[in-house]
Amino acid sequence: MSRIEACPACASPALEPVWRVPSVPVHSCLMVDSEAEARAFPRGELDLVFCPACGFLFNAAFDPTVQHYSPAYEETQVFSPRFLRFLAELCEDQAAAYELRHRLVVEIGCGKGDFLVALAERTGCRGIGIDPGFRPERVASPAASHLTFVRDLYGPTWRRLAPDYLVCRHTLEHIGPVSAFLRTVRETVGERPETVVMFELPDLRRILIERAFWDLYYEHASYFTAGSLARLFRRERFSVHALRRCYDEQYLVLEARPAPGPTAPSLPLEDDLAETRALIAAFRSGIAAKREGFEERLAAWRAEGRRVAIWGSGSKAVSFLAVLGLGAEIAAVVDVNPHKRGRWLAGTGHRIVGPDDLPEVRPDVVLVMNPIYLEEIGRDLAARGLAPELVPMR
Repeated sequence: MSRIEACPACASPALEPVWRVPSVPVHSCLMVDSEAEARAFPRGELDLVFCPACGFLFNAAFDPTVQHYSPAYEETQVFSPRFLRFLAELCEDQAAAYELRHRLVVEIGCGKGDFLVALAERTGCRGIGIDPGFRPERVASPAASHLTFVRDLYGPTWRRLAPDYLVCRHTLEHIGPVSAFLRTVRETVGERPETVVMFELPDLRRILIERAFWDLYYEHASYFTAGSLARLFRRERFSVHALRRCYDEQYLVLEARPAPGPTAPSLPLEDDLAETRALIAAFRSGIAAKREGFEERLAAWRAEGRRVAIWGSGSKAVSFLAVLGLGAEIAAVVDVNPHKRGRWLAGTGHRIVGPDDLPEVRPDVVLVMNPIYLEEIGRDLAARGLAPELVPMR
């Protein structure tokens, strides 16, 4: 596929290079059944470019034809108590803000149905979930009798659903042509001014501040700050009435309603273009030192004979290992999701183990890929008689 030469959000051709990794796995959460398959996993180029006109960051080398979302895709985070608490809080927030009882909720990219089921349990809504990775055997709630799940990619086929509330969580960042995608969403909503859309996705601002290169990977074709996200929605005829950061400022949540035409900014978080340009410049100048710092720490631990494990086998781990070219330096990759245990990590071929396997590994250092789980990981390790050094990834 040819390189993308204009901003997919605002069509500006004036783009700036930011960060390039020539070879990374094209999927991070697709489960692999053997070490050989994992090591031979398809790769692509990460070529991140910035649009100073609207603040959008994207992979100019992204090729959607190499993406294969299926039931083998394992993205769910609900095996973490901390994440379950967040999911419940989000449901409570939306239930308090909008009357959803008996209303039709459509979720684009519903994954295994965790949020839609929780929302139906809380509100009594009806629902349609759309995701090629859905697994019906994972849903045991009585609320499922009011829900329909479709194993498919969302697209123009589904634009006539006429929902009362449309939710899309952690899906937009996987889309390359974001304006075209949002136009289809706008058609799905139609001219129904009371319909609400809620989008949740990673916040680029934190990634730039922390220079968190492990949060930049092939599956994520698109990266938004609060302002660039709101600007996209306003261009595509939405009125944005809520915009906030959550989950330790890792995620953005945007809520909007359809409008007759483009709308003007009105929320404090939208005014971030100057800050984003400065953060991009700082990221560009400081990313090499950030990478070298981790290389030095890993080399020191290896020289000291310390065994290093990674907690979290998702996209962050895949990216971290790929960027640093790590293999035997990492003694284990652990995950609390039982559906990942015994599978293999795309790219490096590390076998994914569960917490109960760690007493045999006996790591001296555990890299915590997401610091928000630091407390619960510490408890899990202590319960198994382990007290390694915990290093939060920041």
